[in-house]
Amino acid sequence: MAARIFEQAHTETGVQARPSMFRALRHRNFRLFFSGQLVSLSGTWMQTLAQSWLVYRLTQSPALLGAVSFASQVPVLFLSPWAGIVADRHSRHRMVIITQSAMMVQALVLAALTLTGRITVWQIFVLSAFQGVCIAFDMPARQAFLIEMVGGEDLMNAIALNSSMFNSARMIGPAVAGVLVAALGEGMCFLINGVSYLAVIAGLLLMRLTPWRPEGRKPGKLDQLKEGVAYVLKNDAIRSLLGLLGVVSLLGMPYAVLMPIFAEDILRSGPRGMGGLMSAAAAGALAGALWLARRRSVRGLDRVVVRACALFGVALTFFSVARVYWLAVACLVPAGFGIMVQMGSTNSLVQSLVDNRMRGRVMGLYATMFLGVAPFGSLLAGFVAERAGAPATVALGGLACIAGAGALAVRIPRMRIDALLAGASPSGLGGKDP
Repeated sequence: MAARIFEQAHTETGVQARPSMFRALRHRNFRLFFSGQLVSLSGTWMQTLAQSWLVYRLTQSPALLGAVSFASQVPVLFLSPWAGIVADRHSRHRMVIITQSAMMVQALVLAALTLTGRITVWQIFVLSAFQGVCIAFDMPARQAFLIEMVGGEDLMNAIALNSSMFNSARMIGPAVAGVLVAALGEGMCFLINGVSYLAVIAGLLLMRLTPWRPEGRKPGKLDQLKEGVAYVLKNDAIRSLLGLLGVVSLLGMPYAVLMPIFAEDILRSGPRGMGGLMSAAAAGALAGALWLARRRSVRGLDRVVVRACALFGVALTFFSVARVYWLAVACLVPAGFGIMVQMGSTNSLVQSLVDNRMRGRVMGLYATMFLGVAPFGSLLAGFVAERAGAPATVALGGLACIAGAGALAVRIPRMRIDALLAGASPSGLGGKDP
């Protein structure tokens, strides 16, 4: 609706109206992608909560909670850089269809094993690792595919709306899953997730795209990987932004892995309470995504990254000492806002600075820092929590994020991001925010 109003104003006045918060939805392909992903990701977040609860119910072990998360994420570390090469050499649209179909199969197998009462922890490990392989190829292709759906002019808005859709699902999914787990068990959440993939696959198949044509002879894959790594290492701005992203993913984000412990043992709120905690973080993240969607320019986002990361760290530290449920919920709202704004701003800056021919490889490295290092953080958090307790583990993560924000703040004058953006390939993201 917002996109149609924007287009009507543009047509009737003959001049460009004020950019809409939803301007990327002018593009039919992005509308199909957006609506399908909203349904599918709600199911994905249902499965995330239900799987964590199932593992903790079966084992009562914080270490195994971290280990299962490690199994689902470690493939991203090793495969995402190679997946970025594949995304630069092949059709990104086709890659996303294949990965989404594979994840649908994974969810349905998990549902069948759980509903029939045959599920074991080792099966969860295997299926989680398979899902991690799918994500490793899906994320670089999906991120690089955004520009094919909306073009450079609306890329930043598409990234922000993509994040808002992700976090809308993150609000809806856990809240529904908390009720379903308590009433019907974890298996029903897995089944709903499997069926939900049909929405995004249908949207992808209905898109109208320029036929993909392979380029001429290219270097070997290893040479392309080296080229992508060298490109990032030479670019101080991209290197610094991805470095902070890695610190937060390693030390800050694993708080979510420990959520069943906070819900069950510290706050005494059960699976419904866990759903509420995750939804609170998602509500803050959704607000952050919508705030980003209102921006007209990527200029100044480097400073926004610093402030958002510091906010996340402070909120996480306060959450670690909360012993009253409503206070814990209140802490997770700004935590969600901060992490969303940092991640979304980093994505927008990197995609605005990168050469298009390197986009798939750089987004593969982005996926490595965003998700690839996270399994080591999950594993570390699980073992530290087993010895020092979950609250101390989360507090240390929050303090590390604050320190990382301070380190990036010192580097900002040397990064010269505004000057780099002025010389970047055209993206239509110019202009100055107040």
